Amino acid sequence: MKSDPKSDLVEALTLCRGAFLSAAGFSLVINLLQLVPTIYMLQVYDRVVPTGNLNTLVMLTLILMVLFVTMGILEWVRSQILVRVSTRLEVLLSERLFKVAYKLALYSSNQRVAAQPLDDLTGLRQFMTGNGLFAFFDAPWVPIYLAVMFIFHEWYGWAGVITAILLVMIAFAQEKTTSAMLNEANATAQVGRNLVNKNLRNAEVIDAMGMLPSIRKRWLQNVYKVLELQAIASSRAGLINALSKLIRLSSQSLILALGAYLVIENEITSGLMIAGSILLGRALAPIDIVIGSWKGFISARGQYRRLNELLLKMPADQQKMTLPNPEGAFHLENAVVVPPGAKTPVIKGITMSIVKGDVLGVIGPSGAGKSTFARALLGIWPTSSGRIRLDGAEIYAMNRDELGPFLGYLPQDIELFEGSISENIARFGNVDPEKVVNAAKMADVHELILRLPEGYDTFVGANGINLSGGQRQRIGLARALYGDPVVVVLDEPNSNLDEQGELALAKAIQRLKLKKVTVVIVTHRNNVLANVDKLLILSEGQLSVYGPKEQVVAHLQKNAQQAARQGGAELLSEPLSN
Repeated sequence: MKSDPKSDLVEALTLCRGAFLSAAGFSLVINLLQLVPTIYMLQVYDRVVPTGNLNTLVMLTLILMVLFVTMGILEWVRSQILVRVSTRLEVLLSERLFKVAYKLALYSSNQRVAAQPLDDLTGLRQFMTGNGLFAFFDAPWVPIYLAVMFIFHEWYGWAGVITAILLVMIAFAQEKTTSAMLNEANATAQVGRNLVNKNLRNAEVIDAMGMLPSIRKRWLQNVYKVLELQAIASSRAGLINALSKLIRLSSQSLILALGAYLVIENEITSGLMIAGSILLGRALAPIDIVIGSWKGFISARGQYRRLNELLLKMPADQQKMTLPNPEGAFHLENAVVVPPGAKTPVIKGITMSIVKGDVLGVIGPSGAGKSTFARALLGIWPTSSGRIRLDGAEIYAMNRDELGPFLGYLPQDIELFEGSISENIARFGNVDPEKVVNAAKMADVHELILRLPEGYDTFVGANGINLSGGQRQRIGLARALYGDPVVVVLDEPNSNLDEQGELALAKAIQRLKLKKVTVVIVTHRNNVLANVDKLLILSEGQLSVYGPKEQVVAHLQKNAQQAARQGGAELLSEPLSN
């Protein structure tokens, strides 16, 4: 019988099983040593005080201190074991989860969703090094302590059992009454954070058009809803915590009263009276810690569940055989592309070929699917049916680490990463100065970079130089051309360029044409089409016209003339108005 597949998280925890068993073994000894104060108190009251033997008191105290030091060392060792386990989990899973987060970022516009797996791993690791997990190691010892209380006296045992049951019931009540509401509050707060982040990215638009009061009003509505949910949950939790504290304090005093009664009735000694009270506190301590860390446990349980489900849903990529270096010929076989998060296809059954060295212009009205076509051509988005092949191999299934250096991509929304300009152009690999300069010269941006404060070492990013949109676009073009790619896809490459930038782009395309690089240019502007060999016109996600530029232009002119003649004929056939 085939067993269910295990996620990387389960396998990582399995590898750490020995460490968990060691921590459990240390917990065994630690909890045995937790009985030492009870035994010490029993001996002092029943042996030392009645006899007045100071030597016995000194020896008992010395033994007590040695055992306390031993217990402290064992506690430290146990904590270090769990710290190392959490570190090992981070090492085993961080790279895998980074790749998962990267894939989520490709298919989701919500960056918080993409970062969630890494945040979950951090939260799970932090829980493993906190007191909450120690409490779960100690909780199985509660029945042992209660059994010892039964040995002291039957009533002691039942008093401990009843108190423990009440505290456990309170813990469950706390989860039932607050968890759903806190989850809703967290989800609502996340929506609010996403709204704030989006608004901050569009602060100029909001300020210019006086939209701030309306935007603030919507945000405050979200804030008030979160506050309301959290206030109700906190009120319920406060009531339950107060009840829990009342039970704990009452039980400590009541068991003393019970012990005093039993001493008066000569059923136990005064030492057992004090020892029973101490032992009850020790028995209830793990339950107290569990209740106090219950919220953290619920959070860690959710993090574990999300990570486990995500890792099962997105298994690790299998090692793929290295293919020959691509040359740049594409073939689309009835390709249908549905963008991530959408339900209807944007690219609808396109079949065509792009020959190595073609310079192809992709045009069409807004919403025709031009940018989706570019992403699918690069293998960023998969086809829902059909195939897109690069030199015969399906591009989406190719090894991205090996394929990437042969591809160049300039997206519509160009972003440079935090680092130097040379690092950005070199795609944050090993910076080869000669290749960086060649790519900059190819994009005709070398002189522009030299005029920056520190040239190629100029830092860009969060605290770096503020580049204009045109400068970012031209440096982004150099990045796309770095390393002599065989395929270059440019999505609206001149959207932010001035006249000088337009000339630089034209020269770069001409250089690529001479080097027989396959170039695909998505554009709305006709001036960049002067350098293309072929034209593809998309209409509602379908191939409308495709072929050599002169033939496509002639076809469009012919259609325009026919439409004009038909329009004129219809006009003549219409009755003249008086």
